[in-house]
Amino acid sequence: MEKSEIKNIVECLLFVSSKPLKPDKLAKIAEASINEIEETLQEISLEYSSGNRPVFIQEVAGGVRIASRQKYGPYVKKLFEGRLTYNLSTAALETLAIIAYRQPVTMQDIEQIRGVSSSGVVRGLLEKRLVKLAGRKEALGRPILYRTSEEFLEYFGLQSLSDIPPLEELGIEEEVEELAADRQEEESHAEVAEKDERNTQKN
Repeated sequence: MEKSEIKNIVECLLFVSSKPLKPDKLAKIAEASINEIEETLQEISLEYSSGNRPVFIQEVAGGVRIASRQKYGPYVKKLFEGRLTYNLSTAALETLAIIAYRQPVTMQDIEQIRGVSSSGVVRGLLEKRLVKLAGRKEALGRPILYRTSEEFLEYFGLQSLSDIPPLEELGIEEEVEELAADRQEEESHAEVAEKDERNTQKN
């Protein structure tokens, strides 16, 4: 297939998709190699970044999408007025930050940092699909673990978790560090207990 045709296919797919598309998916649909897709994306991105275009190629959640530039946000907002959207409360943002920086975390971890019951907030984040279940912790009671989802990255326009702002900017650095220290101590005690149990069984 000619390079120009691959470009047309990729650009069309990005235009009609409501979700970010990953290179491997684009390659499968366009019946092209990953290298051809990556070169095509670079070419399209370069074109969109020149000539005062109102849209650009945004890398988000491990994929790419066509996004409008910030200056045109008010006009886009008018187009979608009346449609279902949601804003996140301070509690939800705070809880998301804790999960993002210390994931996977238990409800107890979250509440230890926030100092208040957080089950309702976490339930709301699960309903919005910004948070997902990540199994159970190997501890007493086997509490549920939570982590952020791809929708979380999409919502905030992040390519990966490494793109989130430094922890100190959120004002909870001390609390999260204390949680990390407590968790390390807990894991250390668990290792000692396991070792003692093995020695007892040998004897």
